[in-house]
Amino acid sequence: MIAIGCDHGAFDLKNEIINHLKNRGFDVKDVGCYDTSSCDYPVYAKAVTDSITSGECELGILVCGTGIGMSMAANKVEGIRAALCGDCFSAKATREHNNANVLCMGARTTGPGLALMIVDNFVDTPFSNDERHIRRINMYS
Repeated sequence: MIAIGCDHGAFDLKNEIINHLKNRGFDVKDVGCYDTSSCDYPVYAKAVTDSITSGECELGILVCGTGIGMSMAANKVEGIRAALCGDCFSAKATREHNNANVLCMGARTTGPGLALMIVDNFVDTPFSNDERHIRRINMYS
């Protein structure tokens, strides 16, 4: 299952991503926000990261205006490897090399067509399990 959350600036893109993932057959947990009223993005970053650290969800997606705030908030949580991606190569590489478990994007910096391609690259790419990448990931903490 994939957890997804957003702030008010990314509400529309979050819904597009949810529909796209469901059409591809993924189970999605929508943790909010649920409208365009101003809200605090760390609340939704916590809801997504809690879904991952509890084991309920394998991956997460967080979207705000730039993706920066969400990535900063998510990376404060032990066991979370959140990556801010604005291109397909980075989304693929961060899964292969960093075993990233949260994708962050900016709704005001990335158009919906590209955002869906980034999502596909992220969710479709497995971790390489390469010994050198595992060693480096273990150095994070």
